[in-house]
Amino acid sequence: MESGQAFTATTNGIKVIAIPLFVPEQSIIHQNMFFWAYNIQIENMRPEVVQLMGRHWQVVDANGDVQDVQGVGVVGQQPIIQPGGRFQYSSGTFLKTPSGMMLGQYIMQISNNEEKFEVEIPAFSLDSPYETHKPA
Repeated sequence: MESGQAFTATTNGIKVIAIPLFVPEQSIIHQNMFFWAYNIQIENMRPEVVQLMGRHWQVVDANGDVQDVQGVGVVGQQPIIQPGGRFQYSSGTFLKTPSGMMLGQYIMQISNNEEKFEVEIPAFSLDSPYETHKPA
């Protein structure tokens, strides 16, 4: 999979890098099913061990329709990330339109005291070559 543009956000000492990529082979264009894969890297720049407990995504298509996705962990895991360590995973999503965007938050927990905090997932655009812009 080739790399797309990287989108980065750092919140509370946790850096999140998102790289989306349109996947035409998994899209069904004539049925308005456009598929994007995305790679996420989470870096712990804090002095404590943290664990990713949950996620909240908003997937927004070009019509403004929002799909709200919440859940425990990511890709079936609740990874523990050591100070200076990182966790990386890949996932994907479908849209009904040729473009859109994703954004959200992770819920992290400090391992030694169970304090929870939110970490921003950077907003990133999902733009396929099938997007057509109408002149203003």
